[in-house]
This record gives sequence, C-alpha cells and structure tokens, in this order.
Amino acid sequence: MQNAFACLPPRAGPGLVHVVIDTPRGSRNKYKFDEKLNCLKLGRVLPPGHYFPYDFGSIPGTRGEDGDALDVMLVAEEALFPGCLVIARLIGAFVGLQTEAGKTIRNDRLVAVPVVKGSSLKIYRLDDLDQSLLAGIEHFFMSYNQAQGRKFEPIERLGPDRAEQLLDGAIEKHSA
Repeated sequence: MQNAFACLPPRAGPGLVHVVIDTPRGSRNKYKFDEKLNCLKLGRVLPPGHYFPYDFGSIPGTRGEDGDALDVMLVAEEALFPGCLVIARLIGAFVGLQTEAGKTIRNDRLVAVPVVKGSSLKIYRLDDLDQSLLAGIEHFFMSYNQAQGRKFEPIERLGPDRAEQLLDGAIEKHSA
C-alpha cells in the first residue's frame, strides 16, 4: 500500500510548501501518520490542561534529524482537520535541541501560515507575531516534550529565509 501523501512534493510553488495537518488546534489528541498502515493514528493524549495551540503537521518529502518529516506549526485563523492539505508560506522556525535517554538531536519546528483566499492574516515573519505568542509556542514545545520524558530546549528563532534553508536540507536528506 502506498503512502497517501508520498506523491506530494514538498513545495507547492515558489515560496510555498505543502503541509499535511495531523493534529488540529485545540486538541489534546496527538495524531501521527503511520507510513506502514497508510493512515493517521492516535499516538498519545496530552495531559489535562495541555493542548495544541495551533494546527500541527508536516511537510511531505522531507526528513528531519529525528527521522520524521519536518514538523510545522501552522498559524491559521481557524482549526483545521487531520489529513487536511494546506498550501502555506514559511514564516520562520524554532531551532531546538531535543534530549531523550541521554541522546540529544536537533528537532527544529517550522512555522507557517496558510495561503488561501479570504484569509486576513498578514504574517510574513515570526517577528510579525506577538512576542508573548512566540514565547507561548516555545513553552508548548518544552512542556509537550517534558510530558513525554524528553527535554526540548529552544536555542534560536529563524526568519523565513533560514527556514527555507532548513527545508532544502530536509528535502535533500529525504532524497538521499
């Protein structure tokens, strides 16, 4: 059985990417695409009081250091649904170190906004978002990992150009 998203290229056009949503904004349920079963699967339930602040998904045709497709936090006006394909513009990334069982890897989190008719979002860079919102996203990644027995340490915020470079590297890694 072929992965339903395997045919999607990472890029949707100049400056645009394909993002497949796995976990909707406001959800305590964390879904993940299971490549062997070719479907979205419930991976875990976050502890009470924890929820995804925005839609969370990945870019097909990429591979991060953790072995999975690149993660994307999608800042959208309304919650989407698992499996939804979104054409988005990268606005930046959170560079982070993730430590589990004494092993530390980079696990960067890209941030994007949907590019769709009718959207009122005028966001082009992470700096266009309120600083308290950015701190809240970083805190979410730290507490989300802590609840799983891991440590996530945000070390840098990148703009859209550097996020594009991370994407290029992950496309190359997937193709290798």
